[in-house]
Amino acid sequence: MKKLLKRLLKKPNWYNLRNLKPISKVFAFDRGMPIDRVYIEDFLSKNRDVIRGVVCEIADDRYSKKFGSNVERYEILHYSNDNPNATIIGDLTNIHTLPKNTIDCFILTQTLNFIYDFKSAIKGVYYMLKEGGVVLATVSGISQISRYDYERWGDYWRFTDMSIKKAFAEVFGDNNVEVEVYGNVLTATAFLQGISAEELTKEELFYKDKDYQVTICIKAIKDT
Repeated sequence: MKKLLKRLLKKPNWYNLRNLKPISKVFAFDRGMPIDRVYIEDFLSKNRDVIRGVVCEIADDRYSKKFGSNVERYEILHYSNDNPNATIIGDLTNIHTLPKNTIDCFILTQTLNFIYDFKSAIKGVYYMLKEGGVVLATVSGISQISRYDYERWGDYWRFTDMSIKKAFAEVFGDNNVEVEVYGNVLTATAFLQGISAEELTKEELFYKDKDYQVTICIKAIKDT
């Protein structure tokens, strides 16, 4: 109710966005669902058939449980012991801290933007996957800085479909990587302003213009 009231009381004026301050500085979490979360969940829903077996996720297992089926075991990777729910303590950029060939599906959402050595992190994911295993990853294209992450471990990168596909292909091989992009000029503007997904129509959210890449999704398979 609080989020609904906030949307009603502070409606965006689409005809006058000439303002030095956004409508929300927390990606619209205070107004509803952030636009990039709609894209992430759509991508995972489309690929729910591979979210099975031993499934690993960063920090928590909410997407694994929401979209997975026939899951044998849920694994949660965290870089330190301060996450009581973590089942694997390790650093994606350091394979010596990671279990090898143990994961059937790795869900890696909105993580690589915050890892300086992101190419080593991709190698870490590859190292953890079983042969035939799949990683479902998402990264930000057009986005504000995440101040929370910036002040804790860093906010380093914004990607394009071209750059992230090349980075994954270097590890997984060209033929084993698929990339999908979400976004258009309207949703990019709304996302930067902190306007929630509930304030746009489905047609507006899912119209795709590759020149305005809000969220980029990657499906990569480890060769058998």
